[in-house]
Amino acid sequence: MAELDNPNVMSNLITFLSSLIQKVAESNDLNCGFQAQKISVFHGLTRPTISIQSYLHRIYKYANCSPSCFIVAYVYLDRFAQRQPSLPINSFNVHRLLITSVMVAAKFMDDMYYNNAFYAKLGGISTTEMNFLEVDFLFGLGFHLNVNPKTFHTYYSYLQRQMMMMLQPPPPSTAPESSIESTLKVHLCFSDEESTSHQKEQVAV
Repeated sequence: MAELDNPNVMSNLITFLSSLIQKVAESNDLNCGFQAQKISVFHGLTRPTISIQSYLHRIYKYANCSPSCFIVAYVYLDRFAQRQPSLPINSFNVHRLLITSVMVAAKFMDDMYYNNAFYAKLGGISTTEMNFLEVDFLFGLGFHLNVNPKTFHTYYSYLQRQMMMMLQPPPPSTAPESSIESTLKVHLCFSDEESTSHQKEQVAV
């Protein structure tokens, strides 16, 4: 994915991914009173003051990991949401899940990466907490870290399509809500075995 090396492309992708994850968190915030949710090491006592977009751009700016890591981190978050339905992404845990998913992706994808102490400082938490988050995240994923090219392309293509839809106005014959219907879903879950022509859309809660 040579286009990911383009800073403008990555900046737009980070902005859109932040928006997508924020919609997930806000939707799950509204559902928290209706569905049983467990408290985990990812939950903070209060909502962080920094926005999801600023936080993810901060990680992108200082982590110096390969651009592909952010797509892989998105895959990991989706897997985590599917495997841990009682721990939905919300405003209290999203920042810790983001910093942890990017760190784990960098360790798995890149030959050179920063250590846990650096990511802890970058994320505004202690090194001890960062270590706990990493362990819990790995177990939450069932240590399923491999992302094959087909799966990577599926997730990246989805993000590309949704970015294009957000940038282009809907055609006159199409109702505005239907043109962005999939971006309003709580999440899109893809099975690694599915082909891009036969994707199953699920709500991860």
